[in-house]
Amino acid sequence: MKGIQIILVEDDPTVLEGSAQALDLAGFEVRSFDRAEPAAELLIADYPAVLVTDVRLPGMSGLELLSTVKAADPGLPVILVTGHGDIAMAVQAMQDGAYDFIEKPYSSEQLAEVVRRAAETRALQLEVHTLRRKLEHSEGIDATLLGNSPAMQALRRVILEVAGQPADVLIYGETGTGKEMVARCLHQFSERGKHNFVAINCGAVPEHIFESELFGHEAGAFTSAAKRQVGKIEHAERGSLFLDEIESLPLPLQVKMLRVLQERYIERLGSNQPVPVNVRVIAAAKGDLKEMSDQGRFRSDLYYRLNLIVLNLPPLRERREDIPLLFEHFVLDAAGRYQRAAPMVSAAQMQALMAHGWPGNVRELRNVADRFVLGLTGGDGPLTASAGAEALPLAEQVNAFERALIELELRRSKGNVAEACAALGLPKQTLYHKLQKYKLVAEDFR
Repeated sequence: MKGIQIILVEDDPTVLEGSAQALDLAGFEVRSFDRAEPAAELLIADYPAVLVTDVRLPGMSGLELLSTVKAADPGLPVILVTGHGDIAMAVQAMQDGAYDFIEKPYSSEQLAEVVRRAAETRALQLEVHTLRRKLEHSEGIDATLLGNSPAMQALRRVILEVAGQPADVLIYGETGTGKEMVARCLHQFSERGKHNFVAINCGAVPEHIFESELFGHEAGAFTSAAKRQVGKIEHAERGSLFLDEIESLPLPLQVKMLRVLQERYIERLGSNQPVPVNVRVIAAAKGDLKEMSDQGRFRSDLYYRLNLIVLNLPPLRERREDIPLLFEHFVLDAAGRYQRAAPMVSAAQMQALMAHGWPGNVRELRNVADRFVLGLTGGDGPLTASAGAEALPLAEQVNAFERALIELELRRSKGNVAEACAALGLPKQTLYHKLQKYKLVAEDFR
């Protein structure tokens, strides 16, 4: 695994040389030691390495080295090399945090395979650590609408371009794609952000009180109207009104909403006095309003009135490269809410997350993260292992992590390659190679 060193500790010169050669031929970068003490000094927290150590060593033993390393970095994989009589002890060591053990004598292929699995695990751990640090320092719209996929980059650019415009907006997206989050960004990153953001779910309010909720009423307008009530539209004055599931708006109310959009005034129930309103309407729909209007289930004049600035939110299955970043964000958020330590996702679990279909999109991913923090990973969820599940190769998951980090750093540095290199700890030549690999252009981030 590129970037991960193998720290090999063995006091037998013949075994040390043979093991180092086998790992070198398997493509690993190896550093060899005949004692544990110098290896212990090297293996500080987040060191990109896997430790392979004999149990029986002069001075500090392999078990003592395991304990020392785990105290400095609990996640660092440690592979113990044992003799025939040490199996019970090695099993206990795995319970104490060792990654795996190999019994002497072992073949080159056996050693390389165990080390390869450990190196993949370590690479994923370090990517997660880096993502968490990046999340802590994200700001602006990048911290609100997470994701480095081309679709999310384009969405953030459009939001910032149109946020300050007075035109109403129509947002399309499946359940759980974040339509309200996008609406809040349109509100927040405009002058209207100083005033109210008022959200109403058109499918959740009973039809007989909907008109009163939207437009308000005067005292005595109906039997239970004891006093004047300001409606949602009026409450959003100089701010934004978010109408979620607008396809559920009853047809009679669609006529009145059309008048609000055209004339920019309302009339409270029980009053003939027009009340001017300065409000931006942001509507969201799961279904195609054009198709619904063609079928007579949605007013075509209201559809065309709304169909000016249209934002289409991609489902999570079409931007899988964003899953690692989103999941870590939700894990950290859940850990804070539940006052628990944020657990580390394993390679197998990340593989399951990347392979899942996500019919509930980002909302479903957030729920999975909550259950993960609470230790509830059983049942039929995506983190439950399934022998027949289709899985993405680990290399693709690591590539998705790497691309996400590079894009995030380029965005933070506004396309400055030198700054991005310094932040990522990469030589320029290496970063340019990775930009070519992922088809990224630094100038696109300026």
